[in-house]
Amino acid sequence: MKVVKIIAWIALIAFVVIQFFPVDYNQSEMVPQTDFMLVNKVPATVEQSLRASCYDCHSNNTNYPWYSKIQPSAWYLEHHIKEGKAELNFNEWDDLSDRRKTSKLRSIISQIKDGEMPLDSYTLIHRDAVLSEKNKTIVLDYMITLKDSLE
Repeated sequence: MKVVKIIAWIALIAFVVIQFFPVDYNQSEMVPQTDFMLVNKVPATVEQSLRASCYDCHSNNTNYPWYSKIQPSAWYLEHHIKEGKAELNFNEWDDLSDRRKTSKLRSIISQIKDGEMPLDSYTLIHRDAVLSEKNKTIVLDYMITLKDSLE
């Protein structure tokens, strides 16, 4: 029993100590002129779906949940957001070449069709980010039309 108490105390102390290692929050007040929504004429339904399902991880402004203040979940979120932005940042859309935009659109289309995006780990907690079949179709139709216009 004494060993269990020691382990519990060490775990508690470690948990408290890691709270002092903050993360860099992905928040910006400014929407750049290169943003996907500003550059393209995005219908309101598509915009709403993209903001709810994509923009937290794929833009320069994340709406953080309450648990983002607690380590180690904050580290997980920071890592996940950095990976998402490295793959695609909707705020930097117009900085991409047409060829790169077409490639990104193909990837978006494929991942939405295959159910890879939004991630299950994200939609588990963010229920509003789940794309209904109707919204999926609307977003896919828009992305396909946009891709075709670039080719």
